[in-house]
Amino acid sequence: MMNRKIVVAVTGASGAIYAKLLLDKLLQLQAQVAEVGVVMSDNAKKVWEFELDNTAYNNYPFKFYAKNDFMAPFASGSAKFDTMVVVPCSMGALGRIAAGTSDDLISRAADVILKERRKLILVARDTPLNLIHIRNMQTVTEAGGIICPAIPSYYSKPKTIEELAMTVVNRVIDLIGLENESYRWEGI
Repeated sequence: MMNRKIVVAVTGASGAIYAKLLLDKLLQLQAQVAEVGVVMSDNAKKVWEFELDNTAYNNYPFKFYAKNDFMAPFASGSAKFDTMVVVPCSMGALGRIAAGTSDDLISRAADVILKERRKLILVARDTPLNLIHIRNMQTVTEAGGIICPAIPSYYSKPKTIEELAMTVVNRVIDLIGLENESYRWEGI
């Protein structure tokens, strides 16, 4: 399954841990992935540095693209990136994606993924939600996207913040369609 081409977009919503853990997991599963392209907003970098106390996003071997680099391969459907994950997904990014504005690389890549009928996963990270957020989620869902709120599960009895956040990331990995060993609910 080496043919997977994945875009990871990181926005400035709180929850940089989800982006970090997803990038870590994609490194672990690299035998299943042909290519990972990453784009981060300016706020995403600031939030990462604030919440995680580091700039480790610079240390990943993936190809990073500037937020306005419309020459990035995934700005066009012909590049055949099959999946895009926006993690965490701010409500502003969600709104721009729902409106199809394509005013930066994140919203353009999401627009391409949707128009090509490929997999778009938005790890929404905000609470509470107002009606505009809910309608934007509805619009993206009707266009073929998947809204995967950053809501951790507890039945695996996570012991650390990382284990708790990993319950969301493992769900994203499942949605991408990668083989992954993680906790599976077997009932009570």
